[in-house]
Amino acid sequence: MQLSRSLSGLTDLLFNRRNEDVADGKRKRLRPGKISPCRPVPNHILRPPYVGSRQPPGIASGPEVHDEKGIECMRASGKLAAQVLEFAGTLVKPGISTDEIDQAVHQMIIDNGAYPSPLGYGGFPKSVCTSLNECICHGIPDSRELEDGDIINIDVTVYLNGYHGDTSATFFCGEVDEEAKTLVQVTKECLYKAISVCAPGVEFKKIGRTIK
Repeated sequence: MQLSRSLSGLTDLLFNRRNEDVADGKRKRLRPGKISPCRPVPNHILRPPYVGSRQPPGIASGPEVHDEKGIECMRASGKLAAQVLEFAGTLVKPGISTDEIDQAVHQMIIDNGAYPSPLGYGGFPKSVCTSLNECICHGIPDSRELEDGDIINIDVTVYLNGYHGDTSATFFCGEVDEEAKTLVQVTKECLYKAISVCAPGVEFKKIGRTIK
């Protein structure tokens, strides 16, 4: 019951409730579909500490400096996450459900000996985040099928050898309108401009100001 209430509250936050009929005058308002059961992960795969606690981990109190081995593990988890994201993008087409994308992503991650980080994070029930159209972020995969003209952000995070690799991208489903294309293009430009200012000693607020 606690999980159901948590998911209900999360859904209310992610979906725009101001317009009960349509999202943009042409497309039906996005509504949550049916969520399938959590997918199993083999016992031999290392799990993050938060799995099973229903509570997300706290924010680190200070910086973490990693040794060469740690940096190597970070690169490995990041590389796997990038490969999974690229694969997930190839699945985007009209008629496929976000739950089917979750199933494929889940399988690829565990086949590579990693754990899908979203699964069990604060009670999150799926292995990837899929955010469609007006859903801002951290959308829960469900039975809703993609339609021509949708845009979908797929957020992949893997836990490999004790390190998380996290990445996301927004994909076009079929033919999208110019407004959606502009949104995705500007967002991508902001991302790369923000990356360009990252360096030792740079304050986090400079990243935000660069994006703004």
